[in-house]
Amino acid sequence: MSTITDASPDTRSFEADVAKLLHLMVHSVYSDKDVFLRELVSNAADACEKLRYEAIAAPALLGDDPQPRITITLDPDARQLTIEDNGIGMTQAEMAEALGTIARSGTKAFMEQIAAKKDGEGGQLIGQFGVGFYSAFMVADKVDVLSRRAGEDGAGLWTSDGLGTYSIGDADPAEAPARGTRVILHLKEDAADYTRRFSVEPKIKAQSGHVPVPIVLKDKPDAEPAQIADGAALWTRPKSEISEEDYTDFYRTNAGQFDTPALTLHYRAEGVHEYNVLAFVPEMRPFDLFDPDRAGRMKLYVRRVFITGEAQILPRYLRFVRGLVDSQDLPLNVSREMIQESPVLAAIQKGVSNRVLSELEKLANSDGDKYLKIWENFGSVLKEGLYEDYARRETLLGLARFKTSTSNNEWRSLKDYAADLKENQTAIYYAVGSDIERLASSPQLEGFRARGIEVLLLTDQIDGFWVTGAPDFEGKPFKSVTQGMSDLGLIPLADGEQPPAETSDEVAGFIDFVKTTLGDVVSDVRASERLTDSPVCLVAPEHGMDRQMERLLAGAGQLAQVSKPVLEINPRHALVTRLSAVGAEQADLREDAAHLLFDEARIADGELPLDPRAFSERLGRVLLRGSGPI
Repeated sequence: MSTITDASPDTRSFEADVAKLLHLMVHSVYSDKDVFLRELVSNAADACEKLRYEAIAAPALLGDDPQPRITITLDPDARQLTIEDNGIGMTQAEMAEALGTIARSGTKAFMEQIAAKKDGEGGQLIGQFGVGFYSAFMVADKVDVLSRRAGEDGAGLWTSDGLGTYSIGDADPAEAPARGTRVILHLKEDAADYTRRFSVEPKIKAQSGHVPVPIVLKDKPDAEPAQIADGAALWTRPKSEISEEDYTDFYRTNAGQFDTPALTLHYRAEGVHEYNVLAFVPEMRPFDLFDPDRAGRMKLYVRRVFITGEAQILPRYLRFVRGLVDSQDLPLNVSREMIQESPVLAAIQKGVSNRVLSELEKLANSDGDKYLKIWENFGSVLKEGLYEDYARRETLLGLARFKTSTSNNEWRSLKDYAADLKENQTAIYYAVGSDIERLASSPQLEGFRARGIEVLLLTDQIDGFWVTGAPDFEGKPFKSVTQGMSDLGLIPLADGEQPPAETSDEVAGFIDFVKTTLGDVVSDVRASERLTDSPVCLVAPEHGMDRQMERLLAGAGQLAQVSKPVLEINPRHALVTRLSAVGAEQADLREDAAHLLFDEARIADGELPLDPRAFSERLGRVLLRGSGPI
């Protein structure tokens, strides 16, 4: 029994986020509590890998026990389960930091998600996020952590019941491991099965059988240890020897996920540089996918020695990919800081990034439905590459899928779009906004719809950025439907309809009047080719920024001022022709109408009237006139 030697151990409160998380662990009901085994074994394996890395520079850390291992001990009589490693270990300060706080980003999002779930659904969330050490409190009403850092004499003991506080102090060195960490779980009554070999062994083999550290099991504290996993690195084995279940088990352990990988990539690169790659595209979107501090989740090994999980092997827009790269060429003694500048790593980054995109291309061509599930989860992230990665933009454009004005909510590729170009169509048209239904019904699309022209409906925040930087697809430039002239005059109307007649002198005069009345509120007022049903709409000037993009930047404080829009008037609309016929004797009505038309266009564009009070007064005067004599 481990004890704290100090008569007055230091008792501390958990950080607020940890306390909330522990409350969920202790008081909620989950469908699958076995996940705690995977999390604790994974932590132990990481500790062994960290020691192996530090021992490259300081071999003395290994002492007379050079072989890494994880030992799991069952004690049915005491109702205890112990998971021990001979890895790097922790000092007391490191224990307080690692076990009393949560550094991992996305914790708040995780807790909000899990608190919203009921019954069995919570267990799935636990696995998806990978809550690590704290999952132990799903099965234990008390946890002791006894640890000694490699190379240190002293040891520390951390103890908590998971109810808000923990104690930490010096431990009796005679009871502590020579190095590494021993986690002792005092199991709840309903978790007694975790002390029985027939129950625990298959779960460990299924969840953690492929960690790169051997695992031994003792079915009693005084029993002989039996090896249940040999620590063979899965990524070094031939693909023909590995089953789909093996890949899934490794993915869950290595990536901290609980779903099934949507795509598995396993290969060995040979030539100038040699390295093994085992990578996975998750089936489900991680909670912290859009966290601004979120980096990649690819681990870097050198000849099976774990080096770092922060090498940025893949570009940021592939940050959803999980897995590892094991290089045969990088030096083992290079620092984590210097490794990022290595030309060998640069070559690996290029090769792995190209291969991931190539595999996504193959999947898109061979199994469109399976690829669409990946796109629905990670398409908005992949599109960041259209803005950031010019060299691979053509590949990424080929991978991109879009909802369009004619697709009936189905996904379309740009190749599909290009195959359906209309006669004399010279551009790929798009509309940017936050809501796809609003985009589909916006007045700027009317002329395109009348000609059967497909318009990409772009609703992700990154869309406003990449379309301005993507020069073309198969020679056709991208053009916003809310920017500049519509260029629709040369494209025939659908169903054999006749093109609209030219604007009459009377309507042209009214348009000039509106332009004069609005003054410097707009940059221009002109007759519209793009409107068929609505009387007015707003567009950006020919060389101005797309209006949605401009609003996005202005809202983020990145634009000092916004450009003045162009007001387009439908010369064939009944309201416009009626207003054009109003004589000079009703100048006040014409002036009110000019301002109301402008405000109507702003409202259709998702904005408030320019001056809400003036808008209300003008609308009241117009309604009063329309109601007849009082």
